[in-house]
Amino acid sequence: MAYNKTNRCLYRSDFKSFIDSDPYSILGRIHDAFHGQTLTTTDEAWNSEINLLQGVLEPWKDEEAEIILEYAIPRLGKRIDVVLLLRGIIFCLEFKVGQKDVLQPDVEQVLDYALDLKNFHRFSHDRIIIPILIPTKHKSSSSSFAPSVYNDFIFNPLITGANGLQNLIENVLQHTGANIPGTIKDWIISPYTPTPTIIEAARTLYENHSVEDITRHEADKVTTDATIACILNIINRSKKNGEKSICFVTGVPGAGKTLVGLEVAVKQSYQEDGTYNEDDGAVYLSGNGPLVAVLKEALARDNYKKSKNRGEDKKRSDSRREVSKFIQIIHRYRDNMLAKIKTPVVDGKLEIDSLKAVKLQQSGYGEVEHIAIFDEAQRAWTQTRLADYLKRGGTYGNKLKVANFPMSEAAFLIWSLDQREDWATIVCLIGGGQEINTGEAGIAEWIEALNNRFQHWKIYISDKLTEPEYAEGKVNELLKHNSNVEYSDRLHLGVSLRSFRAERLSAFVHSLLSFNPDAEKLYQNISSHRYPIVLTRSMDKARAWLRQQARGSQQTGILISKVSARFKPLAVHVLAQSDDKAVHWFLEDKTDVRSSNYLEEAATEIQVQGLEVDFACILWDADMRYDDGKWSFWKFNGKTRWIPEKNIDTQKYMLNAYRVLLTRARQGMVICVPEGNGNKTPEGFHEDPTRLPTYYNSTYEYFKSLGLTEI
Repeated sequence: MAYNKTNRCLYRSDFKSFIDSDPYSILGRIHDAFHGQTLTTTDEAWNSEINLLQGVLEPWKDEEAEIILEYAIPRLGKRIDVVLLLRGIIFCLEFKVGQKDVLQPDVEQVLDYALDLKNFHRFSHDRIIIPILIPTKHKSSSSSFAPSVYNDFIFNPLITGANGLQNLIENVLQHTGANIPGTIKDWIISPYTPTPTIIEAARTLYENHSVEDITRHEADKVTTDATIACILNIINRSKKNGEKSICFVTGVPGAGKTLVGLEVAVKQSYQEDGTYNEDDGAVYLSGNGPLVAVLKEALARDNYKKSKNRGEDKKRSDSRREVSKFIQIIHRYRDNMLAKIKTPVVDGKLEIDSLKAVKLQQSGYGEVEHIAIFDEAQRAWTQTRLADYLKRGGTYGNKLKVANFPMSEAAFLIWSLDQREDWATIVCLIGGGQEINTGEAGIAEWIEALNNRFQHWKIYISDKLTEPEYAEGKVNELLKHNSNVEYSDRLHLGVSLRSFRAERLSAFVHSLLSFNPDAEKLYQNISSHRYPIVLTRSMDKARAWLRQQARGSQQTGILISKVSARFKPLAVHVLAQSDDKAVHWFLEDKTDVRSSNYLEEAATEIQVQGLEVDFACILWDADMRYDDGKWSFWKFNGKTRWIPEKNIDTQKYMLNAYRVLLTRARQGMVICVPEGNGNKTPEGFHEDPTRLPTYYNSTYEYFKSLGLTEI
């Protein structure tokens, strides 16, 4: 019968059970494992694939072979239409149902899947992989079988229509001499492990790029070097003593936290002579999709350009794959661990299910890396949010459905590293006061998990983590009964005198948002050091100011909070919540209308957190208004009016959104508080009651009172 003991695919079966099953029964199993609403076209494609494959696989019905539908490659966020495990060979099938023509992007897609399996899927490293593209209405089939230029075990993509698929598989088996029946044991639950080839390529890619240009840090090299050395020393101590350790690194916006995280990932993974440190690898993880997408794409573009200049035949997708060794989305790391646990969870205790995971000699049931570097760790989810997410079905596509999940995201990530049987280190990069989404827990959640669940972990913490932006200044209180704490000033990223701007700007923004009396003095200090902050009520003036300031390749952009609603009257459109959109917004040049420099699309705090532009316009909407010495918070109902936001936690996230926006400009910014619309109709009604001047005037007057220069 069909079986599916893992969350790594939507359907899995031996050939015989698959062929003998009713097609609608198989479709039902796929639906049961799928999270989200399927489109009619998706259903039709699945049904077509099922019916086709039941006939195609008939000659091998009685062999020990497996079919896997919609397989999720570990930690990469990619899904293969169909994987066939037949006579020790991995067939990687990509269907284009109803399509007649062979398109180059489709060929590249199926080859990329094969390469991802080869490079990151442990039980595929030494296997023959056959990528096959199937435009179902195509009239011919490939007749030439040859290894690709990448690796002798990967074949060049084969192409066939639906009618030729059976013969093509038979010809491949004859060509490769695969005559011994058998599947690949535990292939479905193979661990994620990069090959030495992909690791070496990643190191070369990283070392040939000035990452400082991407992360736009303003930290003194001496400062970052001291922080990196401190972290590496903690890692070495943990390894030597067989300990589990966690260190928290703080730093103001622009201080180089991302750079430090990437540097630690690389330095820890390689010896001084450049050889790979196979047992002590590290991975840089972030929950910030736009940040990961922009970093990866910037590195890939740079590497592609340099390779092309050297006359090398290399695709941009190769570079993207290489950098994926070091930079990954934290949710996929988390989901890969979730796929290993027993369900349902009993008595609030997580346990590994040996049927869903392979135990390795070094890492046990944990992931392959000893060190995980979590950027923006303050954004980890609360237990309530994560439990609700997993109760509904978790990640889009494959259902990681877990009822009554007992841990916060911070606790679960510590638990994941705790599965290693030898030693492990977590590096948390912390931005103060930058929790911007409902359910983001802040640093307190990490400390609570360490206090209550992981008392054996050593804690190394920045002495600056006691300031108000971090757990409301209660870090010392939260840790006072924990005997495993060691403070170090080297775990705070300061900045040099020549680039003091980040420190001063962060202080000014904090004072502005908190109504501290030193805000005016801090503003004068910043302005006197050639960091302009100006104020206007006109987007036309704001755009003109930005264009006047920017020189050469310097980047400009409009920023708004995600709660902003009434920006269209100002000819501003919100940037769609898509990683691809963020990549274009940040990386395209001034000739491309998708670029931030066109000043047409505004990025929100979600898309811009962790990244910066040179000059920014902060467009201040009526969602956060100055009201007699305090902020009042509002949300638009999408139709006719603003509604007061009373939830204290939501107010905190809204305030932090503007904290993020106000610290994104490297060289200067203009704050635009619109005038609103005070016009009335002939009948005496307001033309636009959602943009009344009173919604904006007091905020503008508050900024004026701080001495901000008006334009």
